[in-house]
Amino acid sequence: MPRLTRRHFLQTAAAAGAWSLMPGCATTARRPRRIAPNEKLQHACIGVGGMGANDLKNFLSHPRCQIVALCDVDRGNLEKAAALVPGARRYTDWREMFAKEGDQVDSVNVSVPDHMHAAIALPAMRAAKHVYCQKPLCHDVAECRAVASTAKETGVITQLGTQFASGAGDRQAVQWLREGAIGKVRRVILCSNREGAVERYRLAGPRPAEPVRAPDALAWDLWLGTAPVRPYAPKIYHPQLWRSWLDFGTGWSGDIGCHIFDAVWKGLGLTAPLSVTADVQKSWRDSPARRADTWPQMNHITWVFPGNTLTAGPELTVEWYDGDKFPPEEAQALARADGFKTYPGEAAIVLGTEGALLLPHTSGARLLPREKFASHARTNFEPRNHYHHFVDGCISGQQPESHFGQTGPMAEAIILGTVAVRTPDTTLRWDAARARVTNSPEANQLLRRTYRTGWEVAGV
Repeated sequence: MPRLTRRHFLQTAAAAGAWSLMPGCATTARRPRRIAPNEKLQHACIGVGGMGANDLKNFLSHPRCQIVALCDVDRGNLEKAAALVPGARRYTDWREMFAKEGDQVDSVNVSVPDHMHAAIALPAMRAAKHVYCQKPLCHDVAECRAVASTAKETGVITQLGTQFASGAGDRQAVQWLREGAIGKVRRVILCSNREGAVERYRLAGPRPAEPVRAPDALAWDLWLGTAPVRPYAPKIYHPQLWRSWLDFGTGWSGDIGCHIFDAVWKGLGLTAPLSVTADVQKSWRDSPARRADTWPQMNHITWVFPGNTLTAGPELTVEWYDGDKFPPEEAQALARADGFKTYPGEAAIVLGTEGALLLPHTSGARLLPREKFASHARTNFEPRNHYHHFVDGCISGQQPESHFGQTGPMAEAIILGTVAVRTPDTTLRWDAARARVTNSPEANQLLRRTYRTGWEVAGV
């Protein structure tokens, strides 16, 4: 396939009246196509390996979703996906797909490494395409803000890939928190210490000294996208360990944070934080080389949020623990009293004036101590598939469970936590209205990346 340059892409897109990436282009006057009762949603999958393969299968299982296009920079991934959807048109370059597909596509899912989320989601929304985007929504704080505001301006249907947010466990937790079942909330503790998960973040660097030619099946320059150029190296970037590197991933909290935080954010109606600080592993903090290239394997992040009618005070502290940073004894004692031999590897616990709510990830919510809340009724929620809820929303015009207006500010707060990780032991004061840290020029430099020449993301 000939290389599709940015100039050629923009010329093709303009000529076709297709999906624009022009710098400064705001929203278009176009609105999403209405899906008639006897029609199917025309959907394109961008990224069909790893999580993208699972996403593809879920969209494929909806009776009113027709997958018409597939895109992946890895030919092996693309061929596997095409075997499931043999009639779908295939692309290696998502820009070429955007230019050629035009109005033949109603919606897309973005299931690629974090550093490319905004670059793909923003032009899709501006072209009136509905967008399902994998977590953590974006790589940078500025990107989160741009994606959430563009979703609002365009009115497209959106969904963040927090699949368990549609499950009964998370929905029950949201309901109990909104009802004030555990009294006024005084503290929130989030964690991801799941055994085996550390493999995703184990890389401490450095980069390989000798460059290696990328496999013919992998379009390495397209995989790099907005990130600075670096030589390909086997087994440490594509397909999975990219999360360990600053240029591509958002570390442990960026990967799992949206899953663990989601029910708490919705249930308590949180808004932008007032401040955030991070304590990280000493070996990473004291190594300039590691801090310049990889994420630490252990973090403790603390946000302070404005309180509201559901909280015990004017401010609420929310903490995140990962790696070998484990939740405090207060949380662990409550879990042991409820029968847990060890604290859940990934969980949220909300401590209130009248009890606690424990939500192990992928499991059901529970009120503690159990005997006190034995008679507290559970709601019999109807089963809901997160992907299907998005498709249903695209057809009906109703926003689904985790639309960007709801989850964008949460993702922004989580990614602000990764800025605190990179400026450890400093309490960052956050001015949400101006999207600025008021007391750290270094942190402000990390809110927005400098994109590779030719890969600038309009509107960020």
